[in-house]
Amino acid sequence: MALPRPPFVADERTQLLGWLDLQRSIVRWKCEGLSEEDAHRSVLPDSPLMTPAGLISHLRWTEHTWFEVLFLGGDSAVNPAFDESVEDADMRVAGVPLARLLDEYERQCQTSNEIVAAHSFDDVGKHPDFRSAHATLRWMLIHMVEETARHAGHLDTIRELLDGTKGYY
Repeated sequence: MALPRPPFVADERTQLLGWLDLQRSIVRWKCEGLSEEDAHRSVLPDSPLMTPAGLISHLRWTEHTWFEVLFLGGDSAVNPAFDESVEDADMRVAGVPLARLLDEYERQCQTSNEIVAAHSFDDVGKHPDFRSAHATLRWMLIHMVEETARHAGHLDTIRELLDGTKGYY
């Protein structure tokens, strides 16, 4: 599959969003054709929640964390990643169809892109209760490229262990 890289010569916004969108596309691609059973099947004995479905949910809520909660100052209570009573609550998706999780992730990514489009990279987060909210939008975007790429790599390995499917974009 040929997923487009950002242009070699472009402004910072085009390049950063281009790299983030590329990693998001790789994440979705790694889930194509998975059965529901495989989407929820654990192949890492010490990380039972690290499934394709769990990772998609985690990435959705991570987008929400950085752009809606920390950057805009939104309500953290609606995000399971902030639930300290349940470890890895944002990855607990038993019974939730992969298609629904991918749709929610897609919508969250669109929301994140709208937030980024409406602000300067030098703007800082607004949530008063979290130290990470003091970061600039630029820092948050770079972090999201790193976070998404790391989990795209996890998905690449998990997919190969699940059904032998492998490939570089």
